[in-house]
Amino acid sequence: MEVGSLPVELWRLILAYLPLPDLGRCCLVCRAWRELILSLDSTRWRQLCLGCPECRHPNWPRRPHLPPVSWREALRQHALASRTWTQNGSDLHSSACLHLFRRRKDRRVWHVGTVAGRGYETFRGALAAAGPYDKVVLHAGVYEEQVEVSLKVPVEIVGMGKLGDVSLLVSFDQQCPTARLCNLVFMPAWFSPVVYKTSSGHVQLDNCNFEGCQLHIRGPGTCQARFCSFAQGSSAHFLGVAISLMDSCEFSGGDSASVTVEGAPVSERNWAFKHLVALAKTFTMMTSNGSTEISNQGGKDSMDAGSHGNTPLEGVNTMKDWSKQEVDWETNWAKQKGGDSLLPGQDGTMIEEDGMETSSESSEEDDELDGEKSTALKLSYDQHGLAHLSKADMPDSSAFPALLSLSAELQRDAEARELVASVQGCLLRRCLLRDGKGGVHLCNHGQARLEANVFRGLNYAVRCIQNAKMVMLRNEVCGCKASGVFLRLSAQGLIADNNIHSNGEAGLDIRKGANPIILCNRIHSGLRSGIVVLGNGRGSIRSNQIYGNKEAGVYILFNGNPVVSGNHIFQGLAAGVAVNENGRGLISENVIRQNQWGGADIRRGGDPVLRNNFICYGFSDGVVVGERGRGLIEGNHIYGNRGCGVWVMSSSLPQLIGNHITHNRMYGLAVFCRKDTESAVSRDGYHSLQDRERVVGVGERDRGGPENFNEEGELMAWESDIDSEDERFSTRRPITVALVENNCISHNGAVGVYVKSSEPLNVVSNMVNNNRRAGMSIIQSAQLTRLVGNCVLCNGWTGVAVDRECRVELRGNGVYGNGCHGVCFRGDGLIVENDVVGNNAVGIRVMDNADVKVLRNRVQALRGYGISIKERVRGVVQENLVYQGHPTCTKTPIRTNTQNMECVVLNNSLLRPRSQALWALENPPPRPHNTNPSSVTPATLPAHLAITMTNRITASVESGCHNNGSIFCSIL
Repeated sequence: MEVGSLPVELWRLILAYLPLPDLGRCCLVCRAWRELILSLDSTRWRQLCLGCPECRHPNWPRRPHLPPVSWREALRQHALASRTWTQNGSDLHSSACLHLFRRRKDRRVWHVGTVAGRGYETFRGALAAAGPYDKVVLHAGVYEEQVEVSLKVPVEIVGMGKLGDVSLLVSFDQQCPTARLCNLVFMPAWFSPVVYKTSSGHVQLDNCNFEGCQLHIRGPGTCQARFCSFAQGSSAHFLGVAISLMDSCEFSGGDSASVTVEGAPVSERNWAFKHLVALAKTFTMMTSNGSTEISNQGGKDSMDAGSHGNTPLEGVNTMKDWSKQEVDWETNWAKQKGGDSLLPGQDGTMIEEDGMETSSESSEEDDELDGEKSTALKLSYDQHGLAHLSKADMPDSSAFPALLSLSAELQRDAEARELVASVQGCLLRRCLLRDGKGGVHLCNHGQARLEANVFRGLNYAVRCIQNAKMVMLRNEVCGCKASGVFLRLSAQGLIADNNIHSNGEAGLDIRKGANPIILCNRIHSGLRSGIVVLGNGRGSIRSNQIYGNKEAGVYILFNGNPVVSGNHIFQGLAAGVAVNENGRGLISENVIRQNQWGGADIRRGGDPVLRNNFICYGFSDGVVVGERGRGLIEGNHIYGNRGCGVWVMSSSLPQLIGNHITHNRMYGLAVFCRKDTESAVSRDGYHSLQDRERVVGVGERDRGGPENFNEEGELMAWESDIDSEDERFSTRRPITVALVENNCISHNGAVGVYVKSSEPLNVVSNMVNNNRRAGMSIIQSAQLTRLVGNCVLCNGWTGVAVDRECRVELRGNGVYGNGCHGVCFRGDGLIVENDVVGNNAVGIRVMDNADVKVLRNRVQALRGYGISIKERVRGVVQENLVYQGHPTCTKTPIRTNTQNMECVVLNNSLLRPRSQALWALENPPPRPHNTNPSSVTPATLPAHLAITMTNRITASVESGCHNNGSIFCSIL
């Protein structure tokens, strides 16, 4: 009969009455019939699937309200899995004929609890009569055995009726190769909480309930449990299993771990191993090819959007809004340049050094300033050694490195690929673990694979300890009272594509030598940190979205040493990355944005490598290096933050190399004295020093958290895990002076480099340009601050300002085109071999009780004197070359106070303009002189080379080479 002879709807109505075997036969007629049968998926196939007493809803227990992708496929998978237990063919390989006859032999069915004369009254009697592969059917009732029941032949035990009609108070000991139990309720016998155990055979559990009891599987025994419920504290224990499958099971209400996997997989294999491996690989392929349900339920995350369905942060600007704000800010700045108005969001006085920067301090000198604002012949300084850094623009969101997909990460990581391909141990798939103490506990070299499960309302979801190994793919972990996933004691594994959120402690807690691979997860909305690495914990943390956590997105402390690469860490309520209490780590190529506190926070012995990150749009500072902070901060883009670009305490010893610190609302780089507890810049979004110490969760709070699990006898003495100092710094030469080298510090809302420090500081070869206030301002410098080889260009106020009682050395710098004086110096030190050209007021202005040597500088001022020595200045002004500012100017090139007998002025020269061709900075060319290879910045150099270069520069600066000429000659 042709399909087209009747309407399709009528055919579907007719075929809806066919049983499963007839539907299969109709599929074999022709392609049209097959398509017609397949179109019954939501009707007849759904009825057949839900009508099977051995299988619950395909999406039970996680989402029974959602239909599966295909009801027919779900029924097919159930039919294939239900026959696994009968595939014991080890004794049939000798003859295909025997195999044929064995499978055609009819299985006998034994009834228990039926009408007298048709079945057995006792369950033990039926088992005694059953032969291999027979079926024992239990009718409604409660069956209890007073002693342990041994299964000596393969048998299938099935309960009739609805689930719950048949209850067993029996303890089974399986001694046969295989068995199957279906549609039963297990309760513990009076003598043992263990209701089923096997140590060699294979057991299949379908649609069973376990109430207050335990399931024990010991290798080489195996287990396949499907659509089972473990309630009232029931649990499953796997010891040394090679492979076992737990599919679509529910665990609830336990006072210990719901699933415990212990011991390395045994080398011995039973007959079911190869079948379970094939089934497990099918599961993995289905999970990897299908859409991720878990990631969709939490709301779709867009990296270009500032608000997320699960993030607790309100009022967050989108990237478009931020860009607009920055454009508006730049526009207003251009209009206000030279004025006193503050930036948007600023209130009160911010720049306490304004009094020393303005040219209005001395009315006498103001009256003498030349009225001309331009010179006939300007000196060109465009060819200075740092010219390649002067055009640094603020990146937009398109410059962010994209998050890699899991498949892309696996392609470049052979170890991760190997972990994904492994199927050993216990496999939990599509299970729900809720409302209990623990989810999965792996210990003592145990192995497990967790795929597409939901962990909800537990104390902890997964604990992996004592050299255990796990693969955790596409799970949801939420609502845990302690940490969601907890790894320690050299645990390893792959944690990928999970949704970990809303946990009471850290989403991931890694400590004591644990070294997992963490890829492509969403870790968000935690009540504390996203990921915590401590106590010699390691790990590779890549391509994750970490956002909306109340403490640091990634928190590293107590010698934690992970690799944090390619992540997007955003919208946190504290720091993006916090490195504390001697933490280390390599933090590279991350996007750290829109966090309430510092994008990266380093303090109290933290010593990370922070390289090539985008740290932007923060509500406070970009990078905070607090008390005793260390680390190599190299090649980062730090911009658009409401506070400083980089905020450093003078008790810390960071190395800032090759960073772009631009378009921040306040200082580009600020170095503050540790003892200064009264911040002059307190305002909304910028906090006092005391508040900054509370930027992230303090380690003392972590020590007493419920995740310590002290009931297992482990005292969490994290300090005992810290390596010796010799081991910590064996790979990096100790740094004794903070170093700022080869950075571009531009377009910031206040001073480019602001120093109020009690420690020595080296500022070497930096481009400091177009900042709204001074280029460099040294307010306090109890020890020597060296400014060597920098270019200070086109800043709104003074190029370099040095306050009273500061010790500063300026050597080999280029100070060009600033809005006020080139150099305003009130302290003690040296001004040697600098080019101070094209500034809008005095070139070099020395005031108050300064004690300074001004030697071999080249100076040109657009207005006023080249060099002005005032008041009670002491020192020497010698061998300087002053270019005349205007052809008609009759002023002396160097202005001195005639009553000052303590300042010696010797052998200085004035060069008058003759022609444009001869009017140039030559022999040497404009300073600074770049000592690095052409077009190579420290950010592009290998890590070991950058560190070596830093050590060379530091050693040269500290050696006192300024007494013997240029620092750069000493380096070369």
